[in-house]
Amino acid sequence: MFHLECIVCGQRYGAEEVVYTCSRCGNLLDVKYDYKLLEERLSKVDLKRRPLSVWRYRELLPIKDEGKIVSLKEGGTKLHYCRRLGEALGLKSLYVKTEGDNPTGSFKDRGMTVGITKALEYGFKAVICASTGNTSASLAAYAAKAGITCIVLIPSGKIAYGKLAQAIVYGAKIVQVKGNFDDALRIVMELSLKGKFYLLNSVNPYRVEGQKTLAYEVADQLGRPPSFLVVPVGNAGNISAIWKGFKEYKRLGFAEATPKMMGIQAEGASPIAEAVKLGLSEIRPVEKPETVATAIRIGSPVNWRKALNAIRESGGTAETVSDREIVEAQKLLARLEGLFVEPASAASIAGLRKLVEQGAIDKDELVVCVATGHGLKDPDTPVRFGEPPLEADKTLEAVVKILEER
Repeated sequence: MFHLECIVCGQRYGAEEVVYTCSRCGNLLDVKYDYKLLEERLSKVDLKRRPLSVWRYRELLPIKDEGKIVSLKEGGTKLHYCRRLGEALGLKSLYVKTEGDNPTGSFKDRGMTVGITKALEYGFKAVICASTGNTSASLAAYAAKAGITCIVLIPSGKIAYGKLAQAIVYGAKIVQVKGNFDDALRIVMELSLKGKFYLLNSVNPYRVEGQKTLAYEVADQLGRPPSFLVVPVGNAGNISAIWKGFKEYKRLGFAEATPKMMGIQAEGASPIAEAVKLGLSEIRPVEKPETVATAIRIGSPVNWRKALNAIRESGGTAETVSDREIVEAQKLLARLEGLFVEPASAASIAGLRKLVEQGAIDKDELVVCVATGHGLKDPDTPVRFGEPPLEADKTLEAVVKILEER
């Protein structure tokens, strides 16, 4: 029903093999399905009878033993029509998909439910990842649910406490590496090759498969795919997985079109956006990535090749946003729509604003922005950059006076 295939040289690997990258050329792998068989066995009517969730689309996921599925009821996240925000940005039909609705508060849960299930299928008793925050929180939760050991490597001092707290409370063994995310990822990849730990970063082709279900959900919630889908880009597994999901829905006859994929990166960590803008065939890694959006503070994204393919194949583009623009977009979304998202999520709103101003997106188009994580993942940022609370003496007169002054 499915196998792995190198995205560059085409080398095939059986579903029973534990492999993360191509042994022939070192490039990324993709999960390939027998779509003709899927067309015969699956109908959109069947899907609509099931609750909206990741596992609604189980036939389109690389699982052999449904009895081993580890789930926290992920997926089925809300798609908000944002009229006031749309008016502020000059758009008539703007929606925000709030992935913070997932069990651990981010889109990572979509991939982790599949990844942990694969770990059990392969018989692993321990899983490992490098993380800027959300991956560690998600992996720790799903490992706890599965009853297996979780090892997390994080860049020292470069993780939001809301995310670190989750990994701690779920019981992960956490190691702070004196370096950045890319240093931590290099180490966990080396450890995983020794065979004791199952690697669940987005270099794992099975983990990112779960993330493509966002595309199915958006198409089902709207009744059709949007014209544009705007998504933050860090390690770049999400944008490529979502694009794959839209392509599959069209291939199966469940949708008539696909959206243009618009990837947004922070200025201090934007190798993919640079490659798109300059027409490069490869990225130039950022040695010391810096941005307030910790979830996308990645200078050498492992999925860069898949991301470039997704953006270019869809007819989309990439844009960068400053930390100031990110913080302002976070406030704008919260104050106009009552939606609190973490800085990386707000990058998609900030990027959309620039794309509309540049004329890359017309006001009449149907647009979906992906908000990848909940605002409580990083509560320090709005406190740090927001207006301080007013202070008054403990009398009615003092409170009234300060309110009138402000």
